This record gives sequence, structure tokens and C-alpha cells, in this order.
Amino acid sequence: MIRYNLVCELDHTFEGWFRNSEDFEVQKAVHQIECPVCSSTDVSKMLMAPAVSTSRRKENQVVPAPVVEGEASGASKVPASAVTAKTDVPEVPSASVREAALLPQDVRQKEIVAALRHLRAKMIENSDNVGKSFAEEARKIHYGDAEERAIHGETTPEDAAELLDEGISVLPLPVLPDDKN
Repeated sequence: MIRYNLVCELDHTFEGWFRNSEDFEVQKAVHQIECPVCSSTDVSKMLMAPAVSTSRRKENQVVPAPVVEGEASGASKVPASAVTAKTDVPEVPSASVREAALLPQDVRQKEIVAALRHLRAKMIENSDNVGKSFAEEARKIHYGDAEERAIHGETTPEDAAELLDEGISVLPLPVLPDDKN
């Protein structure tokens, strides 16, 4: 596995794990790599220094673990066994490390994500889930064939565009960074 530090067109940084460098190139070409903050698919690799062991003595040396900000003591460390120079195969990071890596680090961005999360929860709580029949149900409500109520569900971008062309108001639910994982 290869870990790349990635950056999107809006300078959001995140990491991605790939089987090999060719997998990264293929996924990038078909826009499968997406920024967890803004959902941009215009992503590139950042410059990285390779982890190189220079002697047998260092084979079992532990690579310094990343620091996670905001925990009880001000800063705590990931277990030292997370990455070793000998195998260079990382263990799965703890939930707090994954969350810190995926969520925006800017305080204002965190506030916005929290507000969107709250808004999304309220929208879902106060509407009926109609699943994949969203476009059909929205038309029935618009033309008076079904009772008027708030609904949510799934539809294709093409169907959403057709609904808008018919004068039917639709609004996508906010997609949050952790929804993609």
C-alpha cells in the first residue's frame, strides 16, 4: 500500500491509500478521488519525503507517530506501533486520528460543518423518506396527486434537472466530509 498526501484545487489537504501508483493515476483519471471537505475531484499529490531505513539497526525503529490536537491533555499521540520502518505497513489509525485527518482543521470550517450537520438532521427529521422514488413522488405532490408534505430521497442529477425545469423546487441535502467514508 502507498499513502499519498493529497491536495484539492481549494488547498484542502488529506491523505489517500492506494495499492500502487498506477491505481492513483487510474482513479484520478476517472474522478474517483474526491476531497472529503469540498467534494472536488481536481486532486493532486503533494510532495512527500520517502521513509527510508539506512541500517539494520534501524529496521525495528518506530517512526514518530502523528500528534492529534484537541484531546484532554492538549495533545496525545497515536500508539507508537502504528507505523514501523521494518514493515512500512501501517495499522489502521484510531478513530480520533481518522476524524482529525478527515474533518476540516480550521475552527470556522468546523463550525460550518456542525451547522450543516444540524440542518441536515432537522431536514431529515421533518420529512418522509421516499427512497429512490423521489422524482416520482415530488411530481405527484406538485401536481396534487399526493398530499403536500416535505420529502427526501434519492434521484439522479438528470431527474433533478427535469424537476427544476417543471417548476418543482428541489434542494440537495448537504454532503458532509464524513458522509463519504
